Amino acid sequence: MKDGYIEKCCVPASSDYEKIRQYTRKEFSEDELYIFNLTLCGNDVDRDYEKFAVSALHELATLFLGKTGIKDHSMKSSDQTARIFDTWVEKIEGRKTADGEDYYALRAKAYMVRSDENKAFITDIDAGIKKEVSVSCSMQSSVCSICGKSRKSGECSHISGREYGGKICFCILSNAADAYEWSFVAVPAQRDAGVTKSFNKERGNFNMQDIKKFLETDESAVTLSNKEAKEIRSYIEEKEELAALGEEYKKNLVKDLVSLCAKAVPKMDLKVFGGVAAVMTAKELLAFKSAFEKQQATENMPAPQLAGIKNRQKNNFHEFKI
Repeated sequence: MKDGYIEKCCVPASSDYEKIRQYTRKEFSEDELYIFNLTLCGNDVDRDYEKFAVSALHELATLFLGKTGIKDHSMKSSDQTARIFDTWVEKIEGRKTADGEDYYALRAKAYMVRSDENKAFITDIDAGIKKEVSVSCSMQSSVCSICGKSRKSGECSHISGREYGGKICFCILSNAADAYEWSFVAVPAQRDAGVTKSFNKERGNFNMQDIKKFLETDESAVTLSNKEAKEIRSYIEEKEELAALGEEYKKNLVKDLVSLCAKAVPKMDLKVFGGVAAVMTAKELLAFKSAFEKQQATENMPAPQLAGIKNRQKNNFHEFKI
């Protein structure tokens, strides 16, 4: 069994239609609805070196009830295709996770309307073309598998994907805050399937690196709350201010270096040297500046009045000797 994929059309029970009626505004006959099973995610380590705790799967089972299925995590209402009406967590006998735990999967049932618009999509599902799915949710806790410390507190220095003492480092996600949607995708994040994760960014638990990672990994449209947008603007403004200070510092370094070069190498074309210095890194500029300053300090070092007497040739008036 694989994670995050659609199974073949199931044979609905009468209880399934009772559950579906919670989400419809009119009565649909059995022939008007297409029902299928799917596995949303599991507790195995994914390609991002993250995994859901089993407790998180149970929390997500409740949160994903009634959530809509869309295409490629698009937030357009026109891309809504299905809706989940039943969920449960199932232990898969004989399967272990990458870290040796029993494997659990979050399973679900979803329904679609058999319409002309959905006919081709349903055919693709039955043919196994539309198969992989990915979920989008919010997790409040992310801890390191090596040291058990929170990744959001900044106390953990371990890097996901690296090996420590023979164990691969990954993050364990728990305390589900919300489930947003599930999506039909071509290349999911989880092995064999996929999970697109976001994090709870409430006050006191906000991590800009989490948002940065989410923006980098999600190729579809991204919707931000007002608070998230303000945090990002503040982050960008702070970085822009630091960049401006860095540029000013570098300009002063170039100016100082050209001045030192004029004293150390008088015959140097300062215009040419200035152009070279302008493309140097700050580290290179500091190295040249230090070398020129040391040379200048050596040349300007005062010498004692009697220095060099031993090396002077004494005048013995040999030319007057007979």
